[in-house]
Amino acid sequence: RKNTKRVPSFRKLLRTSQIKLDNKLKNKQYKQKSAARKYRKEQKKLREAVRDAISRKPFPLEECKKKQVAGKHKEEEEDDALPLDMMDEDDLQLIEDLAQKASFLTRDLSSNEPVHVKKRKHESVIEKHEKVPRRMQTEPEKELIHLLPIKDKSGIIPQAVEKPILSVAHDEEDTEEMEEAEDFEEPLPVLTPEEMAAQRRQKLQERKMHIAALASAILSEPDNNIKKLKELRAMLMEQDPNVAVIVRKLVMVSLMEIFKDITPSYKIRPLTEAEKATKVKKETQKLREFEEGLVSQYKFYLENLEQTIKDWKQRKLKKSNVISLKAYKGLAEVAVKCLCELLVALPHFNFHNNIIVLIVPLMNDPSKMISELCFEAVKKLFKQDKLGYASLGVVKVISGLVRGRNYDVRPEVLKVFLHLRIKEVELQKDSEDIAPKKKFMTYKEKRKNLSRMQRKWKKAEEKLERELLEAEASESKEKKLKLHTETLNIVFVTYFRILKKAQKSPLLPAVLEGLAKFAHLINVEFFDDLVIVLHSLIASGGLSYRESLHCILSAFHILSGQG
Repeated sequence: RKNTKRVPSFRKLLRTSQIKLDNKLKNKQYKQKSAARKYRKEQKKLREAVRDAISRKPFPLEECKKKQVAGKHKEEEEDDALPLDMMDEDDLQLIEDLAQKASFLTRDLSSNEPVHVKKRKHESVIEKHEKVPRRMQTEPEKELIHLLPIKDKSGIIPQAVEKPILSVAHDEEDTEEMEEAEDFEEPLPVLTPEEMAAQRRQKLQERKMHIAALASAILSEPDNNIKKLKELRAMLMEQDPNVAVIVRKLVMVSLMEIFKDITPSYKIRPLTEAEKATKVKKETQKLREFEEGLVSQYKFYLENLEQTIKDWKQRKLKKSNVISLKAYKGLAEVAVKCLCELLVALPHFNFHNNIIVLIVPLMNDPSKMISELCFEAVKKLFKQDKLGYASLGVVKVISGLVRGRNYDVRPEVLKVFLHLRIKEVELQKDSEDIAPKKKFMTYKEKRKNLSRMQRKWKKAEEKLERELLEAEASESKEKKLKLHTETLNIVFVTYFRILKKAQKSPLLPAVLEGLAKFAHLINVEFFDDLVIVLHSLIASGGLSYRESLHCILSAFHILSGQG
């Protein structure tokens, strides 16, 4: 059988050679690291040896001790020695033979070790002692500068050069000169007013371009650029005193327009624990993350606007604030404008009640500009609110404000009630507007485009759709009537409290004007009491002509309607 092994292609050979080259490079790097590691160890040992040699003192020769020991042994021998005349000739001959041996004098007779071992140990001690470099203790230690090693046949030879030692006095002079140089640094050049204005314009232009780029990216792809929304919101805390006011105003307005554009037409509710635990599609998870980020950034934005208004009203600024109190007023006005726009544009979205709670008290603000902005916003909200949810929330907050301030509010606060869309004619009109308009096919169109069986099915389908539309319209109308009834009850309770407790209040004309408009919607049970109160007010003689006419008009509305 022939060998069918194929010759590897050029690409395969090239790929294999590349792997080999990589392996060679890795091996080379490993060897270099090993050599460097070995060199560092050698240098470390060399430094330790030099340090030990400097710190140690030469071992003193123990000659005195040996002499003392030898003297003691001699005395003991003299004491123990026997007279020669009492020794035999054989003993004397043995002593003479032992005396001729040098090892007899150097050995420790009590030791059982061989002579050569003791001799080697003694010689090694002397060698180690001799290896210690002789140096005066007062001589300063020389520092070494390690250079690149040299490699030859024998191995790697480390190279080092002595570091030049500068005198201490010279070092102190240098440090003093450095400190003096730091103390006497050249001051920054003083900018002229024209240069400062040009620098400010340049900074402002850079900030504007950055804001525009972020806003454009967010509007183009809101789902993928929620982090840029956070970055844009962070610019509300601009700290450069030259451009802080203008940049913060621009960011406030930009965020307001962005939220008006990217918020969905429904209220986003928080997810339950069970919903968070369940697995969903990528698209659903992406939508959830976008909604969560949007609600979070919208909340932080509203909190920042609220804090700006609160700081201005309390006339308190933080020490770290870069904006003066005078400039803060303009910043607060822009914040109020943004809140008013969001109040009108996003009545269906989250935190709308929080915006109402912020705006309604500002209707009674001493600043005429801010109070007028809030009046206009509430009027627009009343006019465009067809269902009545937002109107009910505003009326509740106004009633609580009037009662909490002990009826010491501006008359315009109550005059806002006159713009409520609570009339029977408007209710019918609203139900017609809200009911979805479905265009059905005419008889000629059916005859022309459909067969007999198709016309029969189409007729039954249209009949069912009409019934569903009528049911939805009646349901929405009932819901609206219920909301409007609750709203009117709160309005009349506010009016009756003022008539009962504050008849001499400047709010009385607004109350009488409101009664004249909504008197036909008052419950029949209150007609008698209301007419008696109106009669007593006219009889008191303390009313102006306009107020008296409002009382008469209210009585006519009551009597001409259900009464």
